[in-house]
Amino acid sequence: MKNICFQMSRKTWLVALLAVCFAFPALAQKITVSGTVVDPEGEPLIGASVLVQGETMGTATDFDGNYTLSAPADGTLVFSYVGYETQEIAIAGRTTIDVQMKENSLVLNEVVAIGYGVVKKNDATGSVAVIKPDDIEAGIATTASDMLVGASPGVVVTTNGGNPTGGATIRIRGGASLSASNDPLIVIDGVPMNSQDMAGGTNALTMVSPDNIESMTILKDASATAIYGSRASNGVIIITTKKGKSGRPQINFTANFHIGHARKTLNLMDAYQLREFVNNYNNQSAKDNLNAPYYSEEEAARINTDWQKEVLRTTFSHDYSLSVGGQAGFLPYRVSVTYNDSEGIVKTSDMQRTTVGINLSPKFFNGLLSVNANVNGTYVKSREADLGAIGGAASFSPTLPVYTAYATQDNLGNNITPPHF
Repeated sequence: MKNICFQMSRKTWLVALLAVCFAFPALAQKITVSGTVVDPEGEPLIGASVLVQGETMGTATDFDGNYTLSAPADGTLVFSYVGYETQEIAIAGRTTIDVQMKENSLVLNEVVAIGYGVVKKNDATGSVAVIKPDDIEAGIATTASDMLVGASPGVVVTTNGGNPTGGATIRIRGGASLSASNDPLIVIDGVPMNSQDMAGGTNALTMVSPDNIESMTILKDASATAIYGSRASNGVIIITTKKGKSGRPQINFTANFHIGHARKTLNLMDAYQLREFVNNYNNQSAKDNLNAPYYSEEEAARINTDWQKEVLRTTFSHDYSLSVGGQAGFLPYRVSVTYNDSEGIVKTSDMQRTTVGINLSPKFFNGLLSVNANVNGTYVKSREADLGAIGGAASFSPTLPVYTAYATQDNLGNNITPPHF
C-alpha cells in the first residue's frame, strides 16, 4: 500500500514539474512594449487603440499619445484610430515602437466646393449635399437637372414633361417668395450663371453635359448668401467639371440611346362613345355640332380620332461623348466633345446640343500655385412645341378628322381649329 502511494505521489510531482518547465518559456516570451502614436503632422493622438493581434488584451494612448502594454515578443500590434488607416506592426522582440498614422483618404479627403474654394466635408458649416454621379447615372441623364431628381433631401425637382431642352423647376427647401423667383443660383466652375432661361427655352443646366460633371454641391441654407449675395437666398448648385490628371493619356468614349414614351394618358371617350352619350342626352344643338356639315353620315361614322396620340409620340434620342485627358510635360489637360440629339414627347419638340470643353490645370512652385483654365462652348439648336396642344387634345372632339381638304366649321359657321404643334 505504501509503495502504491509513493508511486502515485512521484507521478504527481513529475507532472507538476513538467508543467512548470513548459510555463517558463511562455512567461519568458512576454515583454513590455511602449511607444508614441502621432498623426501625419507629428501631433499626438489621444485615445488611439493599441491591441495585440489574436488576443483580447490592449490599451489606449494617453494625453501625450503614449502607450504601454505587455505582449508576446513574437506578436503583432494593431494600431487604429477614427479617420486613419489601421496599421499592423510586428513586435519582433522590440520594446519601443513609435507609430505615425496615415489618413484614410476615403474619409478625410472628401472635399466640397463652397464658392471660395474647397474644404473637407466634415469641416463645412451649414447644410451641404454632395452628388457624385457615376457613369450609369451620367449616361441615363439628358441634362444635369435629371441627376438632381431624388438625389438629396429637401431638393425637389419637377421635370417639364419630357421637354428635351431640360426645363425643370428646382426648389431647395421650398419657395421663399410669392412674387420673386424661387430658382437656385447655378454656378459652373466658379462662374455664376443667369437664372433666367437662355435663348430657345434652354436653361443654364443644359449648357453642361452630364458626362463632364465631376461633382455637384448643393448649398441649402442662408449661409450661401455670405458668398454669392442675395441671389443665393434660394440655395446654390455648384457644378464642378472633370479635369485632367497626371499620367498616361486616357481616351473615353460613351454612346447612349434613349426611348421615351408617355407612360399614361387621360381616359377619354372615343367618337362612338361620344355619339352614344350625345344621343342619349337628347340635345339637338349638341347633335348638330358632333361633326361639321361637310361630312355625310357614312363618312362621319368612320372618323374616330385619338387626339392624344396625334400630339404625343414615342421618342428616340441618342448622345455621344469623347474625352481625352492626361498630362503633357507639366501641363495636365482634358479635352471633351459631346453631342446630344433629343426628341420631345410632344411632337415637333427637339434639341441638338454640341458641347466642347478644354481644361488646363498646371501647378507651379512645387504645387504651391495652382492655375485652372476652363474654356467651354455650347451650341444648342432647339424647337419648342406648343404645350397647349396637350390640353387641346383632351377637349377636342374625336369626331373630327386630323386632316381635311377644306376648312372645318361648326353648325354656327365658326372655324374649328384642331390642336396645333
